[in-house]
Amino acid sequence: MRLDHLLATTLAALSSAMDTVRPKAVVYRGPASSPGCPEAIGHLLKSSPYHFEVVYAGPKEPVDVTDETLQGATIYAHGGGPNWEKAYRQTKKYQKTIQKFVGGGGHYLGFCLGAYLAGPNDGYDLLPRGVETDQEIERRGAQVKDEDDTVIQVDWAFGSGKTDKKRWVYFQDGVVIKGLDAKTPGHVIGRYSSNSDVAASVTPYGKGWVGLVGPHPEADKTWYEDTEIENPEGVRSDIGHDFIQATMNGGSGKAKGTNSGCNPS
Repeated sequence: MRLDHLLATTLAALSSAMDTVRPKAVVYRGPASSPGCPEAIGHLLKSSPYHFEVVYAGPKEPVDVTDETLQGATIYAHGGGPNWEKAYRQTKKYQKTIQKFVGGGGHYLGFCLGAYLAGPNDGYDLLPRGVETDQEIERRGAQVKDEDDTVIQVDWAFGSGKTDKKRWVYFQDGVVIKGLDAKTPGHVIGRYSSNSDVAASVTPYGKGWVGLVGPHPEADKTWYEDTEIENPEGVRSDIGHDFIQATMNGGSGKAKGTNSGCNPS
């Protein structure tokens, strides 16, 4: 009995120690986000190999987006929302805090609207000079031409070294990242299959890294059920988890030049 008690105590201590080392991720939840988007990102972060401890921050949450909230965090994430310009007006007050966090070594994850908000126009200005965000649906050769919820195909360069062509991912008026070239620091990890536009990238900002993705790799089965959309490949989280990994590993050798990731076919 004493041995069993000792074993139970040891396991409890190990479990507690593991909990204390889980990295912290702060996810925006407020008027500049759509219902379900922050929670989907939170689930993706928790289910990733990092098993993040997720804190939701916003004007009506127990904590807002402040230096204090971001202290000790590894990631700040912003997901989908209703309107780009309005969202920036609602969150512009956080810009200096976000810049300070990322510039000091943090990681910004922008999904769809959150990716738009990283740019220099109506955004937090987190991208290298000459790089900007815009609507993919307005681009020549875009697979999707309207703002309806749907699926789109992307070519994704996984950290393992393989590239999956024409993978189906949830999409709703997602971003295109323009201005990336061989001289731009960082790398491309995803392209829209129809026209090779950049769908996902990781670029440096100060000592930190900025990961952007136009589609919604965080979308779970409830998204598809609610909008009556079918993903031909089924609902998978491998692209979403790889996106997190790529941003976390932004300073690795893979990040040397934007052409080292997913190249046009």
